[in-house]
Amino acid sequence: MMSDVQNEQDKREVAIKKVGVRDLNYPVTVLDKTNGSQHTVANIKMFVDLPHHYRGTHMSRFVEVLERHTVDLHPQSLEEILDDMHKSFECETAHLEITFPYFIRKEAPVSGISSLMEYKCHLLAEKSDTLNIKLIVEVPVTNLCPCSKEISKYGAHSQRGLIRMEVVTNHLIWVEDLVKVAEESASSPLYTLLKRVDEKYVTETAYENPRFVEDSAREVAVRLRKDSRIESFQVEVENFESIHNHSAYACVSSAP
Repeated sequence: MMSDVQNEQDKREVAIKKVGVRDLNYPVTVLDKTNGSQHTVANIKMFVDLPHHYRGTHMSRFVEVLERHTVDLHPQSLEEILDDMHKSFECETAHLEITFPYFIRKEAPVSGISSLMEYKCHLLAEKSDTLNIKLIVEVPVTNLCPCSKEISKYGAHSQRGLIRMEVVTNHLIWVEDLVKVAEESASSPLYTLLKRVDEKYVTETAYENPRFVEDSAREVAVRLRKDSRIESFQVEVENFESIHNHSAYACVSSAP
């Protein structure tokens, strides 16, 4: 018999809120609006709570849980993994955090040449008595400064922006739907592959649609409020300024 050190009694009476593994890379399958599904590699964090009287948790069990499940990222499969964690660790609360790149094939606006565009996504799932799932999608965009356009004689400065949407939904919502919301709220979308005719179009489109970070955040919020699938949301917009050594930032939340 080998000693089970983790199950030894701890007398310090300090409960641990989260204990587990992080930075675990694992292949997963995600739902794809166009193709049904796509395969990608996720970075996974798994945590459980630990009562004060236990010295440690059994780290190997986290990977064993994953191995028992085909990791398809939809609400039912996430709940099955969390239920397995409850059973394996006899915990009160189980946490699962999954970060993965999601790819959408996009056509350049004039030439029509297609290429894959990457968007970073996060799924945050937690279950105690109830199941809570949040989807986070980060969308890189272009924003052009309205003030610069108004006061400059020859042009206006533009900057790369990032729109981050965190949503709680009551129904399936596609990553593509959230990407569309963000890109329509910016001065212009980004593309992986552009020819000269496309570059001209994107540059002029941004110039005709100037946006502060405040404008983009409000535009996203208006669109998310109209979507009956979304129960709550938080929107963050950051513009990485091209004429300042700092970023501009705005945040809008559906909560009061």
